[in-house]
Amino acid sequence: MNDSYFAQYLFLGLFLLVAIAFPILPLVLAKIVAPKKNNPIKNSTYECGIEASGDAWIQFKAQYYVYALIFIVFDIETIFIYPWAVAYNQLGLFALLAMALFLFLLTFGLIYAWKKNILEWK
Repeated sequence: MNDSYFAQYLFLGLFLLVAIAFPILPLVLAKIVAPKKNNPIKNSTYECGIEASGDAWIQFKAQYYVYALIFIVFDIETIFIYPWAVAYNQLGLFALLAMALFLFLLTFGLIYAWKKNILEWK
């Protein structure tokens, strides 16, 4: 029995060692093998085949981020509703009430954002 107990911890230690080595090994190999010829052309910013011009530090409206957050909230809502709808026949009343509460909270948040004019483009 003692050998089995030790074997379980040995397996866990081996698993931990592999989990640590797996991401570190490619990074170390890339550092060793990668070419090291830096020049201004390689270090320049390149996007969509167009040379970079002007200052990259421009100010964005915070409203873009609000729209992105609202999109993510409703995207996650879809991710939660789809499996619920697929398994609806096997679920009970508690699951129906939980989803109703979830949809209520999201609808309340959308109405709150609408009333605060967060969704108005200025």
